[in-house]
Amino acid sequence: MQNICKLTPLLVVTMALGTTIARADALTKLEPKKLEAVHQAVQALRADWKALPRLGPFREHRANLHVHSRWSHDSRGTIDEIVAAAKVTGTSVLMFNEHPAEYYDFFKDGHQGMKDGVLLIPGAESQGFLAFPTMSLRGVTPGTPQDYSDLVRGRGGLMFVSHLEERMDWNVRGVTGVEIYNTHADFKDEKKMIAALRNPLWLLQATEMVRRYPQESYSALQDYPADYLKRWDELCASAPHTGVSANDAHQNIGLVVRWVAGDKARVEDALGKLLIELDVAAIPGSDGLRKGKQVGDELFRLLLDPYENSLRHVGTHLLLTELSEKAVRESLEAGRAFVAFDWLANSTGFDFAAVTESQRLEMGSQLVMTRGLSLRGQAPLPVHWRLLRNGKVVEESVGRTLSFPVVESGNYRAEAWLDIAGERTLWILSNPLYIAPPD
Repeated sequence: MQNICKLTPLLVVTMALGTTIARADALTKLEPKKLEAVHQAVQALRADWKALPRLGPFREHRANLHVHSRWSHDSRGTIDEIVAAAKVTGTSVLMFNEHPAEYYDFFKDGHQGMKDGVLLIPGAESQGFLAFPTMSLRGVTPGTPQDYSDLVRGRGGLMFVSHLEERMDWNVRGVTGVEIYNTHADFKDEKKMIAALRNPLWLLQATEMVRRYPQESYSALQDYPADYLKRWDELCASAPHTGVSANDAHQNIGLVVRWVAGDKARVEDALGKLLIELDVAAIPGSDGLRKGKQVGDELFRLLLDPYENSLRHVGTHLLLTELSEKAVRESLEAGRAFVAFDWLANSTGFDFAAVTESQRLEMGSQLVMTRGLSLRGQAPLPVHWRLLRNGKVVEESVGRTLSFPVVESGNYRAEAWLDIAGERTLWILSNPLYIAPPD
């Protein structure tokens, strides 16, 4: 959300069986009655949630990719507050993608290793990729995106195409995968919300609402990423591409009000840039805010994208052999992962696999059609299942489980949806199973 720019909005998402879901601007969701209804719906899901055993030999760990800290020019986040947010949101892997700069080496100086039980992996957002190299790239300037990908991949690193909305025509050979959801991209088509956020007076008026419904206010931007998923399906038709979510977390949207002199206040953005100076009396509850304060003190701070809300919003769940960087890289290479909007509900235990009488194959697996092959899914809540083959819906059902006999080859992936305050809302996206025809 750090850069406010223009993107033609997708006004309607057409679903299977003729169902259409209107895409409302997020600002219309930022009404107290709507936020309260969403809050109550999310709370109600907890009573129906059931813990599920993890099927298969792997252990599930939640990861957040595309996280920025103070190393990036557009963030002031410290590693302590980011790790604290990760622990609160159930994240055990943080994968950073800093903006490279001359004054530091994102690989050598970046956050890495274990900190308070959270695994840190350094990386960069660079030249259109989320790059996780295995060595320093300082001083290296590849000529083309393909050159850059070849350099990182050739040395065992991971490369994900980032911000697909800016590069839908890219075909880079050999990448690990792509972002199938990006929070910033989701934000960029919210024209009314963007206009409101440019107005510090609107932010001041919205303070109480945001503080009462912090996660619901942040996650009001969520829409079905139809363009991203369409492009992902196209890319998977030519080669496996692991789909991941991108939090694009910066903690840089909001404002700070400082009492500067007499009856004047200075309103700054979250990075300290002056937005406006105004009379303190124009600030709601100003008398209470000034109590016990002196000229020069901060009167209050409002962050719309604190790390806790950003990391909770969406995550990439990895199936690992152990909690280590080696295991994380192996899981992402294999596509053993799913993306979940965990702000709605805890998605731990979700499963999607191919099963025969003698074999189980995890998400990301490449296999050949055999007799008796079926696809099985499970979710910790009753959901609306959508099973897609080569990007087209082939099955829909409702319940905690999914079972589908495979009679055609193709790339199969699953979506799980929840009903939230009268609207069907995307909860989980699996990675595909790649089923080839018999020889």
